[in-house]
Amino acid sequence: MNSKSGVTMDWDKLRIFHAVADAGSLTHAGDLLHLSQSAVSRQIRSLEESLDTTLFHRHARGLILTEQGELLFDATRAMAKKLDAATARIRDSEDEVFGELRVTTTIGFGTLWLAPRLAKLYEKYPDLKIDLMLEERVLDLPMREADIAIRMKEPSQADLIRKRLMGVHMCLFASPIYLEQRGTPLTVEDLSDHRLICQNISSAQVSAATYLVKELTMNDISSVLHVNNYFGVLQGVIHNLGIGILPDYLTFDFPNLVRVLPEVESVEVPVYMAYPEELRHSQRIAAFRDFVQEEIIAYRKCVKDQKIK
Repeated sequence: MNSKSGVTMDWDKLRIFHAVADAGSLTHAGDLLHLSQSAVSRQIRSLEESLDTTLFHRHARGLILTEQGELLFDATRAMAKKLDAATARIRDSEDEVFGELRVTTTIGFGTLWLAPRLAKLYEKYPDLKIDLMLEERVLDLPMREADIAIRMKEPSQADLIRKRLMGVHMCLFASPIYLEQRGTPLTVEDLSDHRLICQNISSAQVSAATYLVKELTMNDISSVLHVNNYFGVLQGVIHNLGIGILPDYLTFDFPNLVRVLPEVESVEVPVYMAYPEELRHSQRIAAFRDFVQEEIIAYRKCVKDQKIK
């Protein structure tokens, strides 16, 4: 005999319960499951008896979940989502590239470099659904807070596959209009006559950028605009507000920007990609990894071609 604290529920009965709760009707659920209404009704009654509770209020217009039924439906809905995700991962790992891929990276890299390039990935894999999580907080990949990460330092978490993608330097940029109006600084000391656009040293950013801001602001710069991410810094530069501290890869996506004081730059910031060991064979991971690496190769070629010129 089952006690309430030790009930073993039949998976098939739970599947039928979920269909009935979702459809709100024994008949509709039976049609979806290819079962007769009486067969569905027997399974629901058997489940209610095993739980010693009533799961549905029966009305002329259909079935309404009781409070206990709502609790069970919440559980079966979560189970159904996990099963769908598992099924997608199984199929994905074998042949096709589709389903959700949770990608995390910093706000700056995500908005300025990654997002503008994603159209190429979607063209190749239209059934891929990317959840792009842009934040400075490092998400826990082994605990599956995200599937894959691009970070501005080597990940320290265990059980990760990691690959160095490229190096970035923080540099000074301005718009041609701003420089025409205010003049081009020839020395670091000349920055005292200009407005500096940067992140506050207390905001979350790569340490190399923090050091560069500290170094430059030692020159008694009279006007500073602080923005809490690089996308905002870029907007300030584009709209002629001042000279901004930005990553050097912007040179290729925003060729109209002018590099100011080319000898002034931060130490190199390494860019790494990482994902859990257990996703090594995922086709979604492989598709995204290969796409990023192809874009990095194109970026490096641009750097090389520009140096030759």
